[in-house]
Amino acid sequence: MMMYCFRERELLLNINEMIAGFRMFPSFMRVGGLREDLPRGFHQAVSAFLDRFPAKIDEYEDLLTKNEIYLKRTRGVGRISAEDAVSCGLLGPIARASGVSYDVRKAFPYLGYDTFDFSVPTRTDGDVYARYQVRVAEMRESAKICRQALERIAPAGPYAIDDPRITPPPKDRVYTEMEALIQHFLVYSQGFTVPAGEAYVPVEGPRGEHGFYVVADGTNRPWRVKSRAPSLLACQALERMIVGGLIADVIAVIGSIDVVMGDVDR
Repeated sequence: MMMYCFRERELLLNINEMIAGFRMFPSFMRVGGLREDLPRGFHQAVSAFLDRFPAKIDEYEDLLTKNEIYLKRTRGVGRISAEDAVSCGLLGPIARASGVSYDVRKAFPYLGYDTFDFSVPTRTDGDVYARYQVRVAEMRESAKICRQALERIAPAGPYAIDDPRITPPPKDRVYTEMEALIQHFLVYSQGFTVPAGEAYVPVEGPRGEHGFYVVADGTNRPWRVKSRAPSLLACQALERMIVGGLIADVIAVIGSIDVVMGDVDR
């Protein structure tokens, strides 16, 4: 089953490589916009994936959703109530599997999410199986959002704000104009000055609300940066989920809360 999912994952990483030059951790989004315009073939590659993906999700469900062995290993395992989920600070798929219908894209819309047609899948059992069901439903909703977004991308236009204080000049100018070359080095070596103040900005990540709290002191370096890492919060809830269960269930519970240690380290 995992290898079937890796098949589609490879196609997504191919798209990452197409737009950013490498497959993992693509550095494409920048302050003020994007690194560069979308490459040729991007629309066709994404459209081809979206045409393929729903049928593949059906394949996943054919293998797991009504599989008796899978049901026995996931139903009733690793339960957490909606109240406990909220008290532990859990959001995203874990909380939604317990009946908490909260999604940052709906509660605090950003990047035009309020103009997209999508639903927030929820379940009420709060166990490993419910978390699986929520994530499968979220994949279908994500495909809907991607298709809507793809249709809105203009064939040509600006991809970054035209403000030399925070965005580097285009490469053709960097190669031919001394002023542009100097500005390029200033942006990348010194950054830019931010007015004194503080801000917290959340986004809906794959594991729930992922936010950054930043305090600026009026210089080109932040005074404080604090990340709200969903995996860290999920770790503290693990104990509540495994009490009374089997040792063998711990593996299933950890897999269902999708902890990534790099996220914990944030």
